[in-house]
Amino acid sequence: SNYFEQLYEWAVMLIKQGKAYVCQLTPEELSAHRGTPAEPGTSPYRDRPIEESLDLFERMKNGEFPDNSYTLRAKIDMASPNMQMRDPIMYRILHAEHHRTGNKWCIYPMYDYAHGQSDYIEGITHSICTLEFEVHRPLYDWFLDQIAPAGAPRPHQHEFARLNLNYTVMSKRKLKRLVEEHYVNGWDDPRMPTVSGLRRRGYTKDSLWKFVEKVGVAKRDNIIDLSLLEFCIREDLNKKALRVLGVINPLKVVITNYPDGKTELLEAVNNPENPDDGTRMIPFGKEIYIEQEDFMENPPKKYFRLSPGTEVRLRYAYFITCQEVIKDADGNIVELHCTYDPATRGGDSPDGRKVKGTIHWVSAKDAIKAEVRLYDRLFNKENPDEAEEGKDFLSNLNPDSLTVKEALVEPSLKDAKPLDSFQFERIGYFCCDKESTPEHLVFNRTVTLKDTWAKMNK
Repeated sequence: SNYFEQLYEWAVMLIKQGKAYVCQLTPEELSAHRGTPAEPGTSPYRDRPIEESLDLFERMKNGEFPDNSYTLRAKIDMASPNMQMRDPIMYRILHAEHHRTGNKWCIYPMYDYAHGQSDYIEGITHSICTLEFEVHRPLYDWFLDQIAPAGAPRPHQHEFARLNLNYTVMSKRKLKRLVEEHYVNGWDDPRMPTVSGLRRRGYTKDSLWKFVEKVGVAKRDNIIDLSLLEFCIREDLNKKALRVLGVINPLKVVITNYPDGKTELLEAVNNPENPDDGTRMIPFGKEIYIEQEDFMENPPKKYFRLSPGTEVRLRYAYFITCQEVIKDADGNIVELHCTYDPATRGGDSPDGRKVKGTIHWVSAKDAIKAEVRLYDRLFNKENPDEAEEGKDFLSNLNPDSLTVKEALVEPSLKDAKPLDSFQFERIGYFCCDKESTPEHLVFNRTVTLKDTWAKMNK
């Protein structure tokens, strides 16, 4: 809109040079008169006298005509095999208030006319477009040929393939439907492939740069595996994210031989990838919570987590052995009674015995509640557009793309700020959400520790 005046002056210049004319074909008539790739088109107004076109264009600008009753067209080649070159529209009438210029203008330049000229005004050297604009390049160049002095620096249009990801859609039209029909919670929903959505989910700028570098620039459309994007954020957060303990599906454990009322502080490493991040102290007591998935009453072979009579290592703490399983009236496991070995503080045994399983935990007394949003892929089909007959991409939405849990996390997370990233040990990477408060912590799962979809698809 900053260049409306200059664009108008250039349009008048083209009319005076016999390279543009005012046409009054309706949109339907204009389409019918454009011809086919094998047959030339025409317009009964193509040879309209220059003075008449100048007068009509001025009156268009002054608001004398209703919307779409007249257009200004470039006079190029109605027999061109490139349909974009068949006297494209430069201006149309639209009586609508512009958000910057108000009601000053009622004629507006079309994209193909404004594109190259705006680039020229701004001193753009390379205009980067997606492949569908390749057929527009001759028109981009034609307009510049008319206005740019010979030898003057001018922009050049280059095309590249659109970046497409599987298990998602990148079309703005489709993304808009997801937002407006409330399949997602706004443009920054962490499931959306928008910059704001990715940022809220916990993707860092470095991970996005790394992803773009790995994908590169292509001249052929292709679909990038979402796992590559996830690999980039895992690699980045593995170096940067502080490690913490959190339990998503809590199962209570009572350590029967641990002293009543005692709480001790155990040293935990903040980030094994970066010694400069130091250590922290986490509280431990008689009652703790572990993940429900870390206990099986009747485990299969090679199950190294907790089960009746077996010993496991509590991360940063002690070896414990399950002695008793407590169930409710319906037979559901609600509590475990275990014993601990005081000599194994820190996770090592003085007698050298080996324990294969290590599980995470939080102190029942000191843990704080947190809302955890487990985000997954928005669609359950690699190509969401491959829908059954009579259905569209929405039929392939993943009903489990968001699961909300009330988790228990270690007390150090009480000071977490929005966009802070953490690795919940053995679970995944999480980012503190913008809706989080000290009274109600909210964490978004950025990505799991491993590519779970790869396992599912084997």
